[in-house]
Amino acid sequence: MSQFLPEGKLINTRENIASLKSPDTIREAYKTQKILEGRVVLCDADHNLHVDLGCMNGIIPREEGAVGIAEGTTRDIALISKVNKPVCFIITDFGFDDAGDIYAVLSRRKVQEKCMGKYIANLSVGDIIDARVCHMEPFGVFADIGAGINALLPIDGISVSRIPHPNVRFYPNQDIRAIVKNRDDAGRIVLTHKELLGTWEENASRFSVGETVPGIVRSTEKYGIFIELTPNLAGLAEFTDNIYPGQNTAVYIKSIIPERMKIKLIIVDCFDALYPPSKLNYYVDSEHISYWKYSPDSSEKVIESVF
Repeated sequence: MSQFLPEGKLINTRENIASLKSPDTIREAYKTQKILEGRVVLCDADHNLHVDLGCMNGIIPREEGAVGIAEGTTRDIALISKVNKPVCFIITDFGFDDAGDIYAVLSRRKVQEKCMGKYIANLSVGDIIDARVCHMEPFGVFADIGAGINALLPIDGISVSRIPHPNVRFYPNQDIRAIVKNRDDAGRIVLTHKELLGTWEENASRFSVGETVPGIVRSTEKYGIFIELTPNLAGLAEFTDNIYPGQNTAVYIKSIIPERMKIKLIIVDCFDALYPPSKLNYYVDSEHISYWKYSPDSSEKVIESVF
């Protein structure tokens, strides 16, 4: 496991809490340049971040708040948006405020630079890494892959089943696993996720003909209604009026046909309900993947990913 964790994973650990217990433990963390986390309680008018260290205050000067702030390649919204959230840092100095109280001078930028140089720069296509969902847009998810550095997970890489928005699959601050897909023109990591959610056969093995199971309507076509059974498996039911995407269903499994990658369904009931995203089941437990084939060997249609 990398020492550079997504922000928020370190703050409540025993080790982090112990390092912030007293001025003496904070000074020891300063000597060893230990990576710590604390919650931002204020972004002042100069965009310095004030961090609650428990026994004393900490201040991250604006230019130390993130990689690219000093150069102007990162906007200050990256600092403002950290208020009331945990951030990583190392302690670089100490100072005294107007009241004569000691405070710690912190740098988040230096942690990010170390993360980029020692961890992210060494990632290869196909590496499976930890990430934390930070922000969702219709086109995809921005996920923290270490020290507050984000990578993009495009919506078409989230699951085989097509979804209208990432928020039907994920929730904010969710810890996930993801695969390094490539690097964009600026050298930033692009992720994929669907390859971890199982092949057609692995997902279909969870169901049997004759069962009635829950599902979610994902699309309606003239020739039928696609109903998601798992994030990487959908079945087809006959077209019915007054059914629309997003509705929950109870469906009867009529047949399972591996060579055609088809599951035929009969809709028993369809209704509106607001349920949280279901727990993700990962089928890959290794740290790297080179090849993934979704389609069964018996299927003429081949769906695969090569890393």
